[in-house]
Order: sequence, then structure tokens, then C-alpha cells
Amino acid sequence: MAEIWSKAWPILLAILFFGLIIMVHECGHFLTAKFFKVKVHKFALGMGPRLLKWGKGETEYSLRLLPIGGYVQMEGEDEDSEDPRAFNRKPAWQRMIILAAGAIMNLILGLAVVCTMLSVSDGVGSRQVVRFAPDAQSYQAGLREGDLITKINGKTVFSVNDIAFLMAREGTGHYDFVVRRDGEKIAINNVRLPVTENDGQPVIHYDFWVDTAEKTFSTVFQGTFRQSASLVQMTYLSLFDLVTGHFKLSDMSGPIGIADTIADVASQTQPDPETGRIDFSMLFTILALITINIGLMNLLPLPALDGGRLLFLLINWISPKKIPQKYEGWVHAAGFAALMLFMAVVSFGDIMKIVHR
Repeated sequence: MAEIWSKAWPILLAILFFGLIIMVHECGHFLTAKFFKVKVHKFALGMGPRLLKWGKGETEYSLRLLPIGGYVQMEGEDEDSEDPRAFNRKPAWQRMIILAAGAIMNLILGLAVVCTMLSVSDGVGSRQVVRFAPDAQSYQAGLREGDLITKINGKTVFSVNDIAFLMAREGTGHYDFVVRRDGEKIAINNVRLPVTENDGQPVIHYDFWVDTAEKTFSTVFQGTFRQSASLVQMTYLSLFDLVTGHFKLSDMSGPIGIADTIADVASQTQPDPETGRIDFSMLFTILALITINIGLMNLLPLPALDGGRLLFLLINWISPKKIPQKYEGWVHAAGFAALMLFMAVVSFGDIMKIVHR
């Protein structure tokens, strides 16, 4: 039983992560719809075949087999309705709030996870250089102890996480820094670090270290927003790199690949032999990254996503000629089919990676 449990609990944890993120997102839509007195027919967690159904009155609640999504079905959402409680009969500003609420709840969850992670940590990572390796090339280029790193290659460094991400993103070993020293901004260009390869991937050998700030209310509060901003920047830069061809489609992970990563990290999370404490920081970071990623992606102006619905709503709000509801529904249906096809391709790639690992 112990062996079975050791293999099962990381998978269950991955499902729990997805379930929490989906529930928070759909609750955002559901609660704001109820607040504005919109008639809600269905509230579903998961996709595919229905496992459980409950509830009385106008709303059916259900739990479905595949933990890869969910939905809130409202009267008048995809069709014209004369019901005074229909979604399409509500003022535009109320509909905007309902549509955006899911993504906003994901972002709030991300903030809460990051805050929790920092609150239980021993300290809060900073951007301030504290020491160098012997004969450090970064020191020779002009970096000094006490420098506060604010930019790398033109991109803002919100937190310590950005230092590793932005340097790994380039992978060349050549970087332009902007630091704050004695209240002044100083540019330090052409900082070079040694780079080797491991399985075809560049490995940067850092020759400087940054400080860890004492954990106080102020450092945790600031760190929460700074690290969350780092995750937002990481999401958009990764999307930009994918669109511009810096990353390949095979580098992407869908729900299966993400679940496999969560399970892998969870299986490696063991108590410290000296203190007995378990470091959940990596799992917290993954959870925060996923929920912020989902929140931001849902706001993209693409059909079938909340951002796409917001775009149509905005067009109808400012344009004298309205787009018929049925045409918008067709666009979202086509977008949903394309999204499912894309998810199938990415998931197939995830399975192949696992099989050939």
C-alpha cells in the first residue's frame, strides 16, 4: 500500500491543483452572475462525461470526468433571450465584470499563493548583489556588491525570479544590466558568463549571488506583488517567444505535461533529514505560475476565451451596428473547436515525451 500511495499521491495532488484553479475561475463567473441576478442554468467543474449532479432550482451543479476545464452556462449567453434575467439583457458593464471575473479570480489566487509561500519561507529573495565567485567575470565587467539589479537586456527585473529567467531566456552568456547604485541608475553592458550545454540546452554558470531579505510584513507584502509581476512577465514573454518562433510547439506542455511536472516535483518533495521540514516552495511556485498563466491567457482576445467574448462585447458597445448573437456564437464555437484540436496536439506531444523518457 505504501508503494502504491507513493505513486498515487503526486497524481492526486496534480488533479487537486487543476481542480482548485478551475473552481476558482468558474466561481468568479458564477458569483458575479448571481450578484447581478443573471439566471445560471449550469455550473460544471471538469469536462466530458458527468460523474455527479446535484442542486435544485434553476442551477444544476455537476462534477465531470476530465479536470481540464469547466463552465458556467447562463441564460442568453450564446443566444438572444427575452428573459429579463438573461445575460444579454444586462448592461454592458455588468457583462464585462462577469466575463472578466474568472481571470481576475485566477490572478487573485496567484497573489494568495505567492503570499503564502513567502509567509512560510525563511526569507524573501532580493535583487541586490551580495557576493561574487573568485575571479568573477561579472565583477570585472563592472557589477559590484550592493548593486540592485533593475533590468537585464532591457526587461524589468521585478524579483529574484526574473534574474534566472531573463538570463536563461537569452542563453548566450552575454547580458546588459541596469543597476541602482547609491541612488543612481548605472548601465553595465556586455556582462559575460560561462555557458555550457546539457542535453542540448544551455546551462549558465552564475558567478554572483543575490541577498535574501529578512521576512517582515513589508518585505512579504512587496515580495508578493513583485514575484506575481515576475510571473506575469514570464507568461507574456514565453507567449511572445512561442509566437516569434523562439520556442517550438513541442516545447509546450498541456494539462498532461503540467500534471506530469507537478507529480514529478511532488514525488521529489521529501522532509529535510535534519529539521524534518518539507519545502513546498517549488510546488507553490508551479501553482502560482499555472493560475496566473490561465488567468492571463483567458484575457487574450481570442474566440472561445473570455477575452474574445469581452472583445465582441466591447465592439457591440461602441459600434452603432451590433453583431448578431448567433454569429458571435458561431465564432466562439469554431474557436472552441480549434482550441480543443490544439489541446489534443499538445497533449499527444506530452504523452510522447512521457513514453520516450
